[in-house]
Amino acid sequence: MTAQTVLFAGVPFTVATVEPKKDDLRLLWKDETGQRFGDFDAVERWAQKSKKSVLLATNAGIFAPGFTPLGLHIERGRELVKLNRWHGGGNFFLKPNGVFFVNNLGRSGVLETGEFAKQRQKLRIATQSGPLLAQRGKIHPKFTRGSANRNFRNGVGATKDGRAIFAYSHLPVNFWDFSTLFRDRLGCPDALYLDGAISGMRCPQADCNRDGSASFAGILAVLR
Repeated sequence: MTAQTVLFAGVPFTVATVEPKKDDLRLLWKDETGQRFGDFDAVERWAQKSKKSVLLATNAGIFAPGFTPLGLHIERGRELVKLNRWHGGGNFFLKPNGVFFVNNLGRSGVLETGEFAKQRQKLRIATQSGPLLAQRGKIHPKFTRGSANRNFRNGVGATKDGRAIFAYSHLPVNFWDFSTLFRDRLGCPDALYLDGAISGMRCPQADCNRDGSASFAGILAVLR
């Protein structure tokens, strides 16, 4: 894994590039006792028990009240929450939405929810969220250049060669600029929004330690 600070559209971002074939990328919700991790500190304490360190931790997809993932949640090949194809309000249901996943061959991807439902890959992890930031190089049709809708945001994109790139904004940013960061700067034709104001990221390599709301459902983590 590599990490750096990137300045784009006047906003600094922590950007972490993960190679799932080599890096130990996990999606975590509850530990072996059924206790929700909830925050980055809990993930670090859990990792330390196995003599591992946490290179990256960031919140996964949007969750429902009660800290349950609102959409698909697969970890270690086990489906814990089913794919959500309902309609509703809020960012999760701003269609097209989608799924970030890593398959058993160690390739990451981002697919629109309906398209994802048709594929039959065996997956290591998957988290559903919305909206899609970019789909095959096209920005989400509801996003507007110069929009005043600015917030702290985090997201994940997939490169053509199967790497996963995570980005967290250190200042408020609109959806248009966040999407073009992935497409034009980070080389991700497909990218997914993870969450907004509550977002957080811990990445010692890039000197990033933002806990966001400090209470999440799914957490994406890279262990070593």
